[in-house]
Amino acid sequence: MKKNILITGGAGFIGSHVVRLFVNKYPDYHIYNLDSLTYAGNLENIKDIEKAPNYTFLKADIKDINQMNTLFKTHQFDAVIHLAAESHVDRSIKDPNAFIETNVLGTANLLNAFRNTWQDNYTDKLFYHVSTDEVYGSLGKTGLFEETTSYDPQSPYAASKASSDHMVRSFGNTYGLPFVISNCSNNYGANQFPEKLIPLFINNIQNGKALPVYGDGQYTRDWLFVDDHAKAIDTIFHQSELGETYNIGGFNEWTNLDLIKILCELMDEKLQKPKGDSAKLITYVKDRAGHDRRYAIDATKLNKDLGWYPSVTFEEGLSKTIDWYLENTKWLDNVTSGSYQDYYKKMYS
Repeated sequence: MKKNILITGGAGFIGSHVVRLFVNKYPDYHIYNLDSLTYAGNLENIKDIEKAPNYTFLKADIKDINQMNTLFKTHQFDAVIHLAAESHVDRSIKDPNAFIETNVLGTANLLNAFRNTWQDNYTDKLFYHVSTDEVYGSLGKTGLFEETTSYDPQSPYAASKASSDHMVRSFGNTYGLPFVISNCSNNYGANQFPEKLIPLFINNIQNGKALPVYGDGQYTRDWLFVDDHAKAIDTIFHQSELGETYNIGGFNEWTNLDLIKILCELMDEKLQKPKGDSAKLITYVKDRAGHDRRYAIDATKLNKDLGWYPSVTFEEGLSKTIDWYLENTKWLDNVTSGSYQDYYKKMYS
């Protein structure tokens, strides 16, 4: 069925993988990729599909309601997959207002533009909001985040995403706007901006720089391979009932320190360095304010109801991820130059 689909944040890490999947898999869909191209948005991430006949890039900012109304009126988007967001906790601690403006106000602008365009005639329409497991807060040593877990955000980033989740549901309840929400665990894979742990440490090991570990390194996260996340989004988009929420996780819990040790071992092997050489770079730094101790996603609902499950183990996904960064040093050099270096020094010096 011919559809015009808007994917926001499609030049970013997760968004670029979703855009590529939809462009290649659904030639009858026209995919509009909207991105404001801030520091984490990089058109090199999707240069392989930029000339596809069913693809259009739109440089625009979701914080601009006039832009959103104009684009929706012009292109008549049948569906939205909303990934555009400020997403780094450290940045949210430094500048919470930026997260409120993009994640809360920006989401509200998209919802209003969607509603204004279709005037409550929502047949075959969908607003898919992509969120995070951080809205649930922090877990103890046991238990998992379920779709019914109460929200308890602990950082400005998490609070802004929780607010956007509530905004989407409110438009569904108040205006009948057709929506679905997914909350994912930590993603990793190709094209991730190197402020996040895995690409940051791959880059630092290559350059002989310290590997900064917050606190005691025992913070635990569930890790999701980005290609699997994109496939989950595809599944939910096409199969979910309206108004549903799905948790997306990799069934991969690791403490930061254990993950870093595995990463160091793989890097030593791939770079043909003496065993234990990379691990010598591990450096403990002052803990982050409001640091959640443990996240763990229960993705049983998605697995049981829609048949999605991760395609790779964490070790397989991590090995593929390292290989991509080692084979794409030019990409890494490009994104780690200029203002990023200033940010790195400010955060980790």
